[in-house]
Amino acid sequence: MRLIKKLDIYILKKFLGTFIYSVAIISVIIIIFDISEKLEGFLKHHAPFKLIVMDYYLNFIPYLVNLFSPLFTFISVVFFTSRMAARTEIIAILSSGASFWRLLYPYMIGAFLIAMLSLYLNNFTIPDANKVRLRFENTYLNDPSRNENINIHKQISPGVYIYMEHFDNFSNTGYRFSLEHIRGQELPYKLMSESIHWDTAKKTWMIFGYFIRKIYPDGTQKISSGAVKDTALNFTPADFVERLDDVKAMNYKELNAYIEKKRMEGSTNIASFEVERDQRTAFPFATFILTIIGVSLSSRKVRGGTGLHLGIGLVIAFSFILFMQISTTFAEGGFISPMVSVWIPNVIYGILAYFILRWAPK
Repeated sequence: MRLIKKLDIYILKKFLGTFIYSVAIISVIIIIFDISEKLEGFLKHHAPFKLIVMDYYLNFIPYLVNLFSPLFTFISVVFFTSRMAARTEIIAILSSGASFWRLLYPYMIGAFLIAMLSLYLNNFTIPDANKVRLRFENTYLNDPSRNENINIHKQISPGVYIYMEHFDNFSNTGYRFSLEHIRGQELPYKLMSESIHWDTAKKTWMIFGYFIRKIYPDGTQKISSGAVKDTALNFTPADFVERLDDVKAMNYKELNAYIEKKRMEGSTNIASFEVERDQRTAFPFATFILTIIGVSLSSRKVRGGTGLHLGIGLVIAFSFILFMQISTTFAEGGFISPMVSVWIPNVIYGILAYFILRWAPK
């Protein structure tokens, strides 16, 4: 029993140590390429060196590590397990009476620790880090651009709907605006105007060339019109800009509230937001599947050793990531539900892991 416990600690140390080492090496490489790509932007916008390090890269590294943590886990498992197999350590462990299932025990502990850390980072820590990182990118890297939304339909509160032919977020102006109150099959209030403009000083909307019709319960109606009208409405210009980067800066609770808000408004991007939410759970779970595949592949001593195992392993790992991207694209296109799209790769590669595990040396 003592021997088994020592082996657990031995394998777990190698697992986590190799994981940290591979994360450090690959992160440095990616950061070097990122600096070379963004150096011109840093210089062009005079980004302070302290903010580049503290606001951007210190918040970019956790995002990067967590994004590829299943891949880093897989590479780590394949690398150190194939080395153990090449030195006949795996054969010695199995020959001592330990089963292959028992050999998996420390691997699953390591995968559990990494998956739980990834799950927590995904939903709580990284969104806060992304707030700082994205604020830096919007200040020093992203050039302001004109963005027009066309044919906007939104429900801003229960029974209250707005429509704009298009909205220009550069001037904070909407054109061919209408606001309707709908009660069952009735339309007791409707406002139409030529344009609507956000007054940044007063934090109110200015409505130009408006026409209002009110219908009272007794059937009488009142019609009014005018050139300019200041009014407070339950939306701001920020509500007309939907970017996936914004949801990456939301924690689990904020993201769920945002999805419900956008569903009430009738947004067409709900699937993208739900994919982002569901991936935060599904992707960490992939750590277990890729760990099982990695151990099963690399525990057999074969000609070619570590190089062959790494080659086969990388093909499987990258095919998993590619499959994940393809399935989420189908979800964003409305062909399948977001939850199904993010879990399909786990299910398929889980089945693959089962057959590879059966092929592993026992």
